Amino acid sequence: MDPSSSTSPALSIALAVLAVLLALTGFGVYTAFGPPSKSLTDPFDDHED
Repeated sequence: MDPSSSTSPALSIALAVLAVLLALTGFGVYTAFGPPSKSLTDPFDDHED
């Protein structure tokens, strides 16, 4: 009996969703704190009262 044939489709979908969420989180952290963050501006500093 092949163990891969008894895998639930829900497990595959759940793992795919988890992978996408981890990729988006990693991209967000890289954008916020990595080299691309040097070009980000603070909108609150742009509009001082």
